[in-house]
Amino acid sequence: MTFEQLLRIVGDEPLFESGLLLAGDEDPEALRVQLSRWVRTGKLYRLRRGLYALAPPYQRVRPHPFLVANRLARPSYVSLQAALAYYGLIPEAVYVTTSVTTKRPGEWRTPLGTFLYRHVRPTFFFGYRLEEVAPGQHAFVAYPEKALLDLLYLQPSQELEAYLHELRLQNLERLDFTRLREFAERSGTAKLRRAVDLILAQREEEQTYELLE
Repeated sequence: MTFEQLLRIVGDEPLFESGLLLAGDEDPEALRVQLSRWVRTGKLYRLRRGLYALAPPYQRVRPHPFLVANRLARPSYVSLQAALAYYGLIPEAVYVTTSVTTKRPGEWRTPLGTFLYRHVRPTFFFGYRLEEVAPGQHAFVAYPEKALLDLLYLQPSQELEAYLHELRLQNLERLDFTRLREFAERSGTAKLRRAVDLILAQREEEQTYELLE
């Protein structure tokens, strides 16, 4: 396979897997060697075994970090600070894309960014949806309510009210408080039920302040 042939096949794809190229009489070992050569010469990014992206200037579609996160580790969905920043619920910019998974935790450092995975038990693996994160690119992302609960659930033991204050949550009107309460109840975790009470109190305080302005 030539690089021009590769571009014709995957040029419009943000990411591709090597298995996509094995149609017909393509020799798997020869393809592996060729892909490794293109990685060494800077034409491709290797993200993990079998998963690649075209590198500039050949890259026509820049992969969204959330799409990369989903494809690096399965099953997973983007959550925690990455999702909270995506929804505008925290003020800080976030440079590491954090996901939750039922598999082993880990960290991937790639040319397209750093991707962190936190483990949760299977019964806590819910509360996400398929989002169009860029034109033509879809990724599993936590609902804003679940992203917040995931963060609080995985946070080491600490005074909950102080930690919520440190988060500097904003735009709380974007939260569906019915869903927030339902997700907390479904978790079966007293810590998260208490967190919902604190967040509701914070929202009510904000509303009162807005009325006084």
